[in-house]
Amino acid sequence: MKNLAILGSTGSIGQNALKVVRHLPDSFRVKALAAHSNLELLAEQIHQFNPEIVAIYEENSAQELQSRFPNLTVVAGREGLEEVASYPTVDFVVMAIVGTAALSPTVAAIEAKKTIGLASKEVLVTAGEWITSLAQEYGVSLLPIDSEHSALFQCLEGRKTIDVQRVILTASGGPFYGRTREFLEKVSKKEALKHPNWSMGPKVTIDSSTLVNKGLEMIEARWLFNLPPEKIEVVVHPQSIVHSFVEFVDGTLLAQMHEPHMIYPIQYAMTYPERAPGFFPRFDFLKHPKLEFFPADTKTFSALALASEVMHQGGSAPCYFNAANEVLVDRFLKEEISWLGITERLEKLLSKHVIEYPKSLEPILAIDEQARKEALTL
Repeated sequence: MKNLAILGSTGSIGQNALKVVRHLPDSFRVKALAAHSNLELLAEQIHQFNPEIVAIYEENSAQELQSRFPNLTVVAGREGLEEVASYPTVDFVVMAIVGTAALSPTVAAIEAKKTIGLASKEVLVTAGEWITSLAQEYGVSLLPIDSEHSALFQCLEGRKTIDVQRVILTASGGPFYGRTREFLEKVSKKEALKHPNWSMGPKVTIDSSTLVNKGLEMIEARWLFNLPPEKIEVVVHPQSIVHSFVEFVDGTLLAQMHEPHMIYPIQYAMTYPERAPGFFPRFDFLKHPKLEFFPADTKTFSALALASEVMHQGGSAPCYFNAANEVLVDRFLKEEISWLGITERLEKLLSKHVIEYPKSLEPILAIDEQARKEALTL
């Protein structure tokens, strides 16, 4: 039985991780939960899973939660997240916090030698070189929870990186693939939040519409699998059945496939190295008679080309790109800027950024903060 800490338990990944716990009750024990601000849902999870420690980011919410559960250890803020991530009796940490808030607790989990199921792509986007070297130093496994990276992980398992010709991440194309620039000038918040295949949080859904999400996944794959940027590509696959390909030097291609649901990669990471019975019926090929693949339109969706450039630049460029994008997406969701304005501002901000090479947490967070301030004022 694995003892779990789930950080981001009230988000979509966290809730699905708890579905896996319900599905395989003899395999897991929930020892710790953490959330940002959804107090009521977190309280429901406490009632159901009876954890030993809970973190909620906001201090006032922590006090309210403590009054409701006087016998429970309740912690708050960044220190609270770190305490949950490094909780002594935990074996496996599901890191599903959105944004760079996941960085500090991930470091805490690594230093406490916890196995990490990583859904927070920003951890490797902002600090991939440092985090992967730290994980190697402490002998910690980073198991991907993103569907594309789980697919690559499964295709690459037991194989040598030197034998890889390239990896190909698939993208659904989001809600606007094939649309003209003229159409995109008038995109509404409601339209951008309507993803054709996946049910995700608002930030990730907007990133999928701009293809920033796929760019972040390229950067994450670069560090997760120790691959040079030139070996990482993207192809649009509207059906979202094939989640990634690996092509080897002999020309052989391996693909990993399943219905578009996050339960698959979440359960695989949580049960690894074993496999457990799944939720869903057998895959029906007859219901999917056509699998299509198209080139990514980096001219119309120039954020993907920008992310690729950032991946090649390295250093602080990905960290800056990610933080600025977070702020710009939030501004779009608040209807302060247009959908096209996200990428336009990203390009302007990055053109002025002087690349640094940070190798510890505080300078990385300083670059993140600088990007956020500058993205607020442009």
